[in-house]
Amino acid sequence: MPEPTIDAQGIRVSFSGVEVLKGIDLELLPGEVHAIVGENGAGKSTMAKVLAGVVHPTHGSVLLHGETVNFSTPADAIRAGIGLIHQEPLSFPDLTVAESLFVGFQPRKALGLDWAKMRSDARQILDSIGAKIDVDRTMDSLSVADRQLVDLASTLTHDASVLILDETTASLTPKETAELFVIVRRLRDQGKAIAFVSHHMEEIFEISDRITVLRDGQRIGTKLTKETNNADIVRMMVGRDVEISRQTTSIVRDRPAMVLNGFTPSGGQPVDLKLYPGEVLGIGGLVGAGRTELCEAIFGLSPSTGGLSLFGIPQKPFDSPGKAMKAGIGLVPEDRQHAGLMMAASLSDNATLAALREVVSGWWLRPSAEKTTTLEALAKLQTKFQTADQAVSELSGGNQQKVVLAKWMLTNPRVLILDEPTRGVDIGAKHQVHTLIRGLASEGLAILLISSDLPELLALSDRIAVMRERRIVAEFDGATATESDVIFAATGQEQKAA
Repeated sequence: MPEPTIDAQGIRVSFSGVEVLKGIDLELLPGEVHAIVGENGAGKSTMAKVLAGVVHPTHGSVLLHGETVNFSTPADAIRAGIGLIHQEPLSFPDLTVAESLFVGFQPRKALGLDWAKMRSDARQILDSIGAKIDVDRTMDSLSVADRQLVDLASTLTHDASVLILDETTASLTPKETAELFVIVRRLRDQGKAIAFVSHHMEEIFEISDRITVLRDGQRIGTKLTKETNNADIVRMMVGRDVEISRQTTSIVRDRPAMVLNGFTPSGGQPVDLKLYPGEVLGIGGLVGAGRTELCEAIFGLSPSTGGLSLFGIPQKPFDSPGKAMKAGIGLVPEDRQHAGLMMAASLSDNATLAALREVVSGWWLRPSAEKTTTLEALAKLQTKFQTADQAVSELSGGNQQKVVLAKWMLTNPRVLILDEPTRGVDIGAKHQVHTLIRGLASEGLAILLISSDLPELLALSDRIAVMRERRIVAEFDGATATESDVIFAATGQEQKAA
């Protein structure tokens, strides 16, 4: 085994007196992709930030090429050859690609910046990783995937020997992820030491050479990827076996909960659909197929026309979320941080926001009622937090999602729309969300589920409707549908599925 590029020993980190890393040992080898996995709150991102000089450990040491290093700032780590690529691209929208690659480290000449060299070097770096991006374009004109590539390329401006990808694929499509992996493999083959943090087990087994599992701030173990499997890693992550299993509920078919008849979102196509009490109706399809647009139109977030009825009562398409909520519809949005939560506000403020009538008296908010209601709702979802007054931004992604779910459950909806409810959620929290969804259906709630996770869609759905080009093109029984059925329909190959 070669000498490690990075050797972290006994790393401990505490925030506000709470220890989040408890003596972590981690080696990153040259020419290796080393996956770091664990549930939300296990310490993955904190460990990545320690290596990149963003977080300072309270105990332990980090050796780079055999020499102990103590980074005062992330810039020190960058100069030493350690690059951290975050989940959300970190860039200045008005800067060009060339300027973003060298921000803070621009090449200079006697009378100022050397613009020609900056643009030339930028082209050379992007060419070296196979990224065909115009260096004169502004960052806000790029796709998320291209901004991620610029972030990755910026780490190479200092000939980085260590690259840390922290949930970098979370916002990427499967095609964009595959293109990123081509570049990651190329960098690995050049001898770079690469740490890869992800919740997606299929990505981990596709790209990594070794896997280290963290749980509750501790290192549980490290295994060669080729010598382990998904079940072993998940068991190490959560301390138990976790599987997505099909459960059936009693669906009431005498009167639909919701009927769409020629329902047409703005810019979309007419949709006919029936959803029954106690049913989970999955909506499959590719990105851009119109799934989110359909659900937002049902909820009144965007204009729509056509027929809509709830429990046999015709409704005029809703022109505001408030009217949809009064009619008994709830929506858990895809983007929890921007559309589902107020990140700087407390758990109590977020959880009770859609059900203020439950915690006010006249014109006055009752803080004790708000806190009690919040604690009860979050307890049902097994949410991990310190106090109800804690800012929701301090929670892990999975626990943030539980706050969103709690908020909508407090409105007592009769129809619940879930748009990618487990995106960015670890395997343990995902299992809890799945159990909650099936439990709600068993209580008679009608659930419309959008998910790009095919195993999840197949396991949870009683029926699956597939959208393509903003219309429903196929429908399958959830008990007998296969991934191939959904993929063929989503890509326009229904006849092959048949």
